Amino acid sequence: MELFYSKDIEGGICRLDHDESGHCIKVLRHRCGDEISVIDGCGTLYRCRIVSDSHKEVTAAVIDSVKDWGSHPYRLHMAVCPTKNNDRYEWFAEKACEMGFDELSPVIGEHSERRILKTARVEKILVSAAKQSLKAAVPAVNEPLFVKEFITSFADRQDTLKLIAYCFDDENVPRRSIKEVLKGWEGGEIAVMIGPEGDFSKVEADLALQSGFVPVHLGDSRLRTETAALTAVSAVYLHYME
Repeated sequence: MELFYSKDIEGGICRLDHDESGHCIKVLRHRCGDEISVIDGCGTLYRCRIVSDSHKEVTAAVIDSVKDWGSHPYRLHMAVCPTKNNDRYEWFAEKACEMGFDELSPVIGEHSERRILKTARVEKILVSAAKQSLKAAVPAVNEPLFVKEFITSFADRQDTLKLIAYCFDDENVPRRSIKEVLKGWEGGEIAVMIGPEGDFSKVEADLALQSGFVPVHLGDSRLRTETAALTAVSAVYLHYME
């Protein structure tokens, strides 16, 4: 199924940007009168008929629409520290989008080696992943912020299941399996924090626990940041598939 992406859909008219138009006209050879399917990134699929086939800006009339197309029955917010290798982070974002998540917050921890992330590039990858996996919603990507800022912003959220995955053990607050914790959750948003290669600091972990985050583990294996993040997305995805 061919899918196009547009943020410019209003008044029954859909316009594709330069890149999407070029792909539509030059590569796929669509012309006036052809029907195309367009996602808006917010969850709606539009069936449209091309009325102007310029390779610089395709204009199409909306025939009908389907809300929540390709949606999932949960809301998942991933807060993941950028990896030293940008490609690994982008790989995680792409694969996580294929399964289903809603928002990505790059967080900078005390042990983070990378503190800069080009969000525009990640956003572009997510658009492609959403189209490939037949979803009309594209996950939102926030600007990087510090781990402590993210934790504080979630401190008062009572309707969110807040999880933090770290590697060290605390005798006073033992980590539980993410699968076990998800079994007891009956709705609302899920937020999962995944640390950098050097893990979260003890200070960050303590602040998270004080703010209502539940410490979880992802199994016995020691996982890279991007693998741990994708494992968490998989756990949520499979939980709701049961």
